[in-house]
Amino acid sequence: MSKARGISNLVDTNGDVISAALDNAPNPVTKSGTAPSTPADGDLWYDTTAKLLKVYNSSTSAFDVVGNQSLTSQIHYVIVAGGGGGGGGYGGGGGAGGYRASYGTASGGGATLESPVDAPINTTYDIVVGGGGSGGPSGYNSADAASGEDSSFGSITAVGGGGGANSGNGLDGGSGGGGMDTPYTGGSGTSGQGFDGGNPVGTGNYGSGGGGGASAAGANGTTTNGGNGGNGVASDITGTSVTRAGGGGGSTYDGGTPGSGGTGGGGDGQGNAGQNATAYTGGGGGGGGYRGTYSGTQGGNGGSGIVILRIATDEYTGTTTGSPTVTTDGSDTILTFTSSGSYTA
Repeated sequence: MSKARGISNLVDTNGDVISAALDNAPNPVTKSGTAPSTPADGDLWYDTTAKLLKVYNSSTSAFDVVGNQSLTSQIHYVIVAGGGGGGGGYGGGGGAGGYRASYGTASGGGATLESPVDAPINTTYDIVVGGGGSGGPSGYNSADAASGEDSSFGSITAVGGGGGANSGNGLDGGSGGGGMDTPYTGGSGTSGQGFDGGNPVGTGNYGSGGGGGASAAGANGTTTNGGNGGNGVASDITGTSVTRAGGGGGSTYDGGTPGSGGTGGGGDGQGNAGQNATAYTGGGGGGGGYRGTYSGTQGGNGGSGIVILRIATDEYTGTTTGSPTVTTDGSDTILTFTSSGSYTA
C-alpha cells in the first residue's frame, strides 16, 4: 500500500531532506563476499566475490542478478615454456622455451606485446607450467636432447624449446635448438615466440650452434668456437625487471671454446658436461663437450618454464589452485606460477 506524503513531511524549511521521513527508502547497498543474513525485498547486495550487483526477491527468497551484467577483469601475462636440453657429445645448445607476453618490453620472436585477456567473471583458467627438456646423452652420434614442454594460460600456449642436436639438425621449438655437424642446421623457432638455433661448422674444432633465444637467434659455430645462445626478453611484470628465455651455448670438438648461454637463464656450453639452464626461466641447456675419440659428455638440462599474471587488486578474486606466489606492485596483484594450477576471475 502506498503512503501519502506531503512535501512538508519530506523537506524542511531550508530545503533539506528530513531523514526520519525516509522510512520507505531502500536500504543502502551491502558490499561483501557473503549474502546479507536478514534481507528485505528490494535490498541490494554487491557480491564482491562474484563481482555482481544483486537484488533480494522475497518471492523466491534469493538474490537475483540485476540486469544483464557482463563484467570482466583484465589480466596481463608472461608465459614461458620449458627450455630444450643441450646436445651431448659436443652438441648444439638447447633452444629457449617460447615466450609470450602482454606486459613488459616485447613478446618473443621480435613480436610486439600481445593484448591482455578480458576475463569474464566466474571464468576459470587452467595454467600449465612446462618442464625443461633433459640434456642429450654422452657420445657422438647418439640421441638428440629432449625438447622442453609447453606452458599455457587458458588457450594461450607457449611452445617448448627445441633440443640441441647430436650430429644433426637442431630440433624445432619455441626457439630452435643448435645444430651439430655439417651440413646440418639449427632448428626453427616459432613465430611470435622465439628465434632459430645456430648452425654448426663441421671442420677444424667442430663448433656447434647455440640455441635460439626469445629476442635473438643462436650464433653459428665457428672452426674454433661453439655458438653463443640467443638472448632472452626482459619484463617487469612482477615489479622488477627479469630477463627470461635465453638459449643454451653450443659446444665444440677438441680444443675449441664453447659458447656462452644467452641472457635469461641459458646454460653455457662446456668442455665437459653442459651447464644446466636456470630454473623457471625457460632457458636452454648448454651443449656437452668433446672427450676422447668419438666420445663426449652429456648436455645440460633445459630450465623449467613459468606463468605470471598481473591483475588490478580491486578485481583480484583470490581464487586459485596450485599455490602460486602472490605479491603486489602498486595497485596490482601478481600471481607467479612455478607449477601448474588455475585462476578464477
